[in-house]
Amino acid sequence: MIFTTYWFLLFAIAAMTVFRLLPGPVLRQGWLAVACAVFHWHFAGPAGVKPIIVLMILTFLAGLTRRGWVCVLAMIASVAALCFYKYSLFLIGSAVAPFSAALAAALARLAKSVMPGAPPLGVSFFVFEFVHYLFEVRRGGEPIRNPVKFLLFAIFFPSLVAGPIKRYAQFLPSLGEAARSPFSSADLAEGLARAGLGFAKKVLIADQLTAYIDYFQPHFDEQGFLGQWIILAAIAFRILMDFSGYSDIAIGCARILGIRLPENFNWPYAARDLQDFWIRWHISLSLWIRDYVYIPLGGGRQGWPRRSLNALVAFALCGLWHGPARHFVLWGVYHGCGLGLCATYARIPQLGRVVEQVIRRDPVIGWAVTQLFAWLGWLLFFYPTAEAWHMARQLFGL
Repeated sequence: MIFTTYWFLLFAIAAMTVFRLLPGPVLRQGWLAVACAVFHWHFAGPAGVKPIIVLMILTFLAGLTRRGWVCVLAMIASVAALCFYKYSLFLIGSAVAPFSAALAAALARLAKSVMPGAPPLGVSFFVFEFVHYLFEVRRGGEPIRNPVKFLLFAIFFPSLVAGPIKRYAQFLPSLGEAARSPFSSADLAEGLARAGLGFAKKVLIADQLTAYIDYFQPHFDEQGFLGQWIILAAIAFRILMDFSGYSDIAIGCARILGIRLPENFNWPYAARDLQDFWIRWHISLSLWIRDYVYIPLGGGRQGWPRRSLNALVAFALCGLWHGPARHFVLWGVYHGCGLGLCATYARIPQLGRVVEQVIRRDPVIGWAVTQLFAWLGWLLFFYPTAEAWHMARQLFGL
């Protein structure tokens, strides 16, 4: 990914150094806006930038009106753009192809003729932040009236690649303070340490685990019981080190500028139950799903059946957010079912008694069950369903 290229390192050093040397908030914010625009253009290219520019302008103008129905229409436009660019071929193949292969082929050709070769990079992050912004403005929040500040919220380069997903009410005050404040050696030291930790996670751990997995996983059946469980552990720690590493780099670069981004990971493999896991894993996405999908669907206010259904729908969408593939949806449904069970197990007499007597009273067992559930889920996340099921059976000697 671009964070680990020499281009990014040179760009980031130049952008952050000039930002700190310029006097006054106007020049600093103006320079940062130009730098972010250059980064986005280089990162996404013309085909990837143009749709985002349209959505950005639409979101900014809709927010200025503060009219509820205008904000809703702009949210619908953003979600429709996400579905078109990222999921149209998947939806055609899943919903149309089973009934009419000819119609599916015609629709696929039409979609390919009007969309770029690849979805606009980062379109999921853009749409999630735009929906958040419009939702909060519709609920009474103050809109961003300065187009430069809105541009910085939309394409702030450290969080553009892999998040964290920002909240504008938190980001803008931090941006304003950074633009007004003198150079801080504490911010520099903490930012460099955090970014350095992220690079170490990505390059020294995640990339090495990737090489290990790529070498041994194709011969999974030949590895034996211990070797198979080591591969599962490598898969689990690879995604943690890779994703949290990118988050650390983004948070560290922002901190050098004096800007605070939200935390994204908090020792998820120390969680003792599945709800705790999702409070610790990809925190900005988990909170977004909670605030803008789960709660609007009704949350837990309408009894345990509806609560379980809401969790299932929310996490199916969470899985689909990661990519247009069935195994991502199944991974989301898997976690949604797990969370639904966590919310309702006490109502099942035998199961509730066992959980309370064994798992709840022994934190080690609760931790082990949670991590086993989460780690097995990574098989669904990374591999086709049949292969994931085969690997899971092998792990238990079935």
